[in-house]
Amino acid sequence: MNTEDFIHREEYYGAHNYHPLPVVLSKGEGVYVWDVEGKRYYDFLSGYSALSQGHRHPKIIQALKDQADRLTLVSRAFYADVLGEYEEFACDFFGYEKLLPMNTGAEAVETALKLARRWGYVRKDVPENEGVIVVCSENFHGRTITIISMSTDPSSFSQFGPYTPGFIKIPYDNVDALRRVLAEEPNVVGFLLEPIQGEAGVVVPREGYLKACYEACKEHGVLFIADEVQSGIARTGKLLACDYEDVRPDILILGKALSGGVTPVSAVLADDDIMLTIKPGEHGSTFGGNPLACKVGIAALQVVKEEKLAENAQKMGELFRDSMSAFKHPMIQEVRGKGLLNAIVTKPKEGVVAWDICVRLKDHGLLAKPTHDHIIRFTPPLIITEEQMQACLQIIKDTFNEF
Repeated sequence: MNTEDFIHREEYYGAHNYHPLPVVLSKGEGVYVWDVEGKRYYDFLSGYSALSQGHRHPKIIQALKDQADRLTLVSRAFYADVLGEYEEFACDFFGYEKLLPMNTGAEAVETALKLARRWGYVRKDVPENEGVIVVCSENFHGRTITIISMSTDPSSFSQFGPYTPGFIKIPYDNVDALRRVLAEEPNVVGFLLEPIQGEAGVVVPREGYLKACYEACKEHGVLFIADEVQSGIARTGKLLACDYEDVRPDILILGKALSGGVTPVSAVLADDDIMLTIKPGEHGSTFGGNPLACKVGIAALQVVKEEKLAENAQKMGELFRDSMSAFKHPMIQEVRGKGLLNAIVTKPKEGVVAWDICVRLKDHGLLAKPTHDHIIRFTPPLIITEEQMQACLQIIKDTFNEF
């Protein structure tokens, strides 16, 4: 079978809820992937940051294999010998008292929403069923009905209603809007945001925004909830994007790189006062915290620390942005990001949009994906070397020069 055969079979038997680039991948290692014809590519998407440690990192794969030979699932009906080990490791790693394990980013966001509402009723004495959570415009937190009820993107929420109530949407990067809501609405229990908006196009807020929002939340007795599923775990050059402003979220949401792209792993972290408001039988997940996920999660975080991935992301990110900002091209409007979470905002030219540029990049051996019609995300594995980055920068520049 060739590329066209694989694509045809997937389109024939699969739901059409994705629009992939026309490449069929069969192997990955480090910063590289190979297609079914054997062509090698640089992976500059990294599974939307899930592959921060690179494809098939040997330490993470070995942890998976070792645990698979012992025990894979107990479904939380019983204790497992590795769950407590993982919870202790991750709590120490991120500096929290409790961890609630889930599988996907969306599940973790849903968990955080439930925790915030429960905390509001139990600790803040908000009247039951009247708790409000403030969210930001252009957000992307997942695809469930409740999460899309928070969205301002019609492609996420259109024709999926009726929607879940209890959310107030305010502009991103506008602390005055948050202050007004908190002053006027006494039943706000939480403020949920992405420290850097990923799906919106790697939108980086002004310096001081996160700190000001955190302080406003503290003033009004509201939980500050950070969705760091995409921006966390060294992606932005620090362990968490919130670390840039010394903000410690009341509820921290993690996923993606928490497993190094090996198996679905997500987590919500908080202290006892918040986490212990949920009692046995009131929330859970069959696969959340399974033994495979626990061992993989420990190994994935160890790699981040041992290989100094935050430091490398900082250095390689500066190289990327400096080089691309100095490269003057009529189709490039802006280069932005932090660490290795970056984007190029393009200006359409003679019908050429971001998708066309990504297809041409693929032809030249580099895989990236557009978000919206005019923005391309560039998020390679955090293990990328300077030599590899220089080679990729040349590919990107040569590709733009073809237009």
